Amino acid sequence: MKVAVIGANGQLGYDVCAAFSKEGHEIFPLNHTDIQVEYMDSVSRALWNSKCNVIVNTSALHNVEQCETMPDRCFQVNAQGVANLAEVANYLGAVLIQASTDMVFGDSQTINPLLPREETDQTNPLNVYGATKLKGEEFATQAKRHFILRLAGVYGKQPCRAKGGLNFIGTMRKLAQNTNKVRVVDDEYTSPTPTTDIAQQMVILSKTDAYGLYHASSESWCSWYEFAGVIFKHDGIPLANLQIAEPGEFPNKVRRPNWCVMENAALKDAGLNVFRHWKTALKEYLGD
Repeated sequence: MKVAVIGANGQLGYDVCAAFSKEGHEIFPLNHTDIQVEYMDSVSRALWNSKCNVIVNTSALHNVEQCETMPDRCFQVNAQGVANLAEVANYLGAVLIQASTDMVFGDSQTINPLLPREETDQTNPLNVYGATKLKGEEFATQAKRHFILRLAGVYGKQPCRAKGGLNFIGTMRKLAQNTNKVRVVDDEYTSPTPTTDIAQQMVILSKTDAYGLYHASSESWCSWYEFAGVIFKHDGIPLANLQIAEPGEFPNKVRRPNWCVMENAALKDAGLNVFRHWKTALKEYLGD
């Protein structure tokens, strides 16, 4: 099987290439210099003669603050780009695997009590990034064979260019080196999820015809403060150096949901869920 991976040099794309390659598939890695998804002529040149069986799209404009300043550009990449890929996927008879986000959801006040959000729950994005990714999901369904995976708290070994080369783990370690008072919020929640597990889930899905929308994140959840605490403990950094930030101490420049927690209901119903508890996955990543 030939697999085109768009964003192959990114944090997720790197591990997607590795996971499919490990299964013996031929990888067709595409970076920004090879394909600009927002332009159909670029998509056509890059893919129409590739004879790919699977197209995995990990590319996006995902710097949330920057997206607010250029909504049209963000729409072109995160939404129209997916429409272009869906059209080409149909032409090739290929499967489209689209990476989406937990930010398609809105404030936690819409859920009482707080429960992990399932695929059937109402979406209500609070920012341009979430809105354009949700539109991208809609366009992905134009592909006759498609998988849409909503991701949360993503981290991996490959540097994340949109975040200055650092994921949350790298940021915490850098801050701990530079100060003895690292302050992190404990009223925003996520499910930290490694790119290796996401990539493996994509491989598993690609072997099936169980097309559709899936939540794809580690089991259970934590606050960002708890997430940081596991990192500090592993690195032998005194937990006294980690402090809870005061409410409003780090005001968001862009509205974000504070409850970014999802339940992999559809994966479990299909018997396809590969995700582990977030602590188990994180400890493996850290080297425990």
